[in-house]
Amino acid sequence: MLTDRQLFILQAIVDDYIHSAEPVGSRSLSKQDGISYSPATLRNEMADLEDMGYLEKPHSSSGRIPSEQGYRHYVDHLLLPHTLSRKEIQNMRSLFAKKMMEAEQVVKQSATILSDLTSYASIVLGPEVFESKLKQVQIIPLNENAAVAILVTDTGHVENHTVSLPELLNSSDLEKIANILNDRLEGVPLYQLQKKIMTEVSGLLKQHVNSYQDALAFAEETLQKSKQEKVFYGGKTNLLSQPEFKDVDKIRMIFELLEEDHTMHELLKPDQNGLMIRIGQENANEAFEDCSIISATYSFNGNPVGTIGIVGPTRMEYPRVIGLIEHLSKDLSIALTNLYTNRG
Repeated sequence: MLTDRQLFILQAIVDDYIHSAEPVGSRSLSKQDGISYSPATLRNEMADLEDMGYLEKPHSSSGRIPSEQGYRHYVDHLLLPHTLSRKEIQNMRSLFAKKMMEAEQVVKQSATILSDLTSYASIVLGPEVFESKLKQVQIIPLNENAAVAILVTDTGHVENHTVSLPELLNSSDLEKIANILNDRLEGVPLYQLQKKIMTEVSGLLKQHVNSYQDALAFAEETLQKSKQEKVFYGGKTNLLSQPEFKDVDKIRMIFELLEEDHTMHELLKPDQNGLMIRIGQENANEAFEDCSIISATYSFNGNPVGTIGIVGPTRMEYPRVIGLIEHLSKDLSIALTNLYTNRG
């Protein structure tokens, strides 16, 4: 366990390195405001922090820089909340104050404003669910226990998934359910399907299918659709201004990966709701081993539908970036909900 003094020194080194991008020496650290320790004391503590894996020495004669372990400890235990400036908040809210538009425009401009405010690259996963409408539902029994639900949208996208088949539903019931869904839900935007089950479908199921509760649950499962997400980018070239990415081969690898929408979707796809911070090798991709990725989910009607994130060096301004992403994800959630609620 780190002592209070070691925690204080680690935080000071991380903060210094984030802003200077230069290794931090004991003598320069001792001259900072608020630090009362002698260079000798700092040097000893920094050596101990290096031995414990929190600091690294890029060169034998240089100062020290935070390691991935050091950044992780800083993010998990030492990070101080960042209060956004009035200008930062106004810049973000001006995006949603415009009488826009489509969800895609809102999401795309979110990527742009986030990269402008941070000077890093931004990535936003934006669901196509807002843009598509249901064209047809097909239900094909596989065996006594399962069926395949096929959903076709007006954009031509076809998706199928396996659904459980309740014991009390027979092939005639499945045909009735499919007919009711197609009759009542054709042309309905995908984001409204679950809501429309109760207002448009449930009464007909009760009227025409004997096992009503099983039929209702089956209809809900049939219309569950995985989010097909677009990937929007902002400020990719911002990475070129970071000292860590002067190596041509390194930045080429990053840029090539940023062109692979499927890879970025898998990388940013959240395994939990809320904020996620991946540092260096936690990103599980060689191209991003010197990068940190901070992302947060945004929601529609309380349900997570996409991810907004930042890619930058591990020497990232974590407090400010986290504050911006958390604020923007909340505003984006509110804007999308208002946009589509007002449309009915």
